[in-house]
Amino acid sequence: MFSTQTSAPRVLLLEDDPAIARTICYALEREGIAVTHSLLIADARQQWASAAFDALLMDVGLPDGNGLDWCRELRSTGSIAPVLVLSARGEEMDKVLGLELGADDYLTKPFSPRELLARTRALLRRSRQFQPAAQAQPALALQIDEQGQRILLHSQTMDLTRREYQLLQSLIQSAGRILSRDALLEQIWGLGSESTDRTVDTHIKTLRAKLRERLPGQEVIITHRGLGYSLNQPG
Repeated sequence: MFSTQTSAPRVLLLEDDPAIARTICYALEREGIAVTHSLLIADARQQWASAAFDALLMDVGLPDGNGLDWCRELRSTGSIAPVLVLSARGEEMDKVLGLELGADDYLTKPFSPRELLARTRALLRRSRQFQPAAQAQPALALQIDEQGQRILLHSQTMDLTRREYQLLQSLIQSAGRILSRDALLEQIWGLGSESTDRTVDTHIKTLRAKLRERLPGQEVIITHRGLGYSLNQPG
């Protein structure tokens, strides 16, 4: 098993079948690979643009388009992130087309979770962005326990609401990068939410208060006026 701390690799899963998506998420997350799931290409595009992912796992036939078109677009813009195509189309020409359009690997449905995990690991190793826990960097002060749905500060669980957990999780996973309020709203509250920038600001305020209780004198969440928020890992 691989580490589920902040050094764990992150993959974006684009799959419109909820049952298949649940199976994939379970198979990968139990081995320490964090998964963000999108049902639509439009949502996946926004997730991809607003967070750092180590690999992309995508279906081909989706409600709002063809996954291979987006794969080709990513390659045309210079992206070298590994892409694994998951498709029910198993003919040789389908596989050849997927690989020629930029996919690194092609897995035909139905597939076993074990094979999916092995192929995902292989992609991440080849991209040199996948490190076993034994080679992981020293533990950071803020760590995410994906399976337990909790955040640890110096190995102690923080008392957080569900939204606070999701918000702090996003900031930790993008530590050092600025996340806009719009990006945070979409990631945590969803595209159809009626929540506003004020909602994000209010949750940031409560998070800061809780962090300051444990880390007096340290500013962990930084405000970038007109841009958004970023997180500095505390010492």
